[in-house]
Amino acid sequence: MKPASMAVFCGSKNGNNPLYVQHATLLGNLLAINNVCLIYGGGNNGLMGCIANGVLEKGGRVIGIIPELLTNWERQHHGITELIVVENMHVRKRMLYEKADAAIILPGGFGTLDELFEILTWNQLSIHDKPVYILNSGGFYDALLLHMEKMMDENFLYNPIKNVITVISEPEELFK
Repeated sequence: MKPASMAVFCGSKNGNNPLYVQHATLLGNLLAINNVCLIYGGGNNGLMGCIANGVLEKGGRVIGIIPELLTNWERQHHGITELIVVENMHVRKRMLYEKADAAIILPGGFGTLDELFEILTWNQLSIHDKPVYILNSGGFYDALLLHMEKMMDENFLYNPIKNVITVISEPEELFK
């Protein structure tokens, strides 16, 4: 079943590999073409800005949720469909999870990993049951996925990784 909305967690920087920007922009285009509303952190920097602009470029809908603290740091995006400014990061994450039917993780830093692990934890605790995808652009998440397998091998996880995360290498795979 195709989601009506997709939370995207990714970096507020572009990273070193040009593939990250290409994939973020293409994923944004594909979300719009497939009539999937983007729910994201509301910034205009880095991959966050790339995916939002990719959706807007194809006439799609973008909802950004940004905490007051980050309106200057991440340069809130003024061209999106709807920008919601919230009190703090906890409210932001809760709203992102509530508004989205699924989540996809692109390359990013600590904040991206925080969001990935929180949504996986919430799934595990049955707070929600939303599909989680990782776009493993250029193998960016290979080491993390290997570590997750180690966590499974050492009996720290309740479900096999393949049951809780779908890993894709290209944005087009999300819609196949």
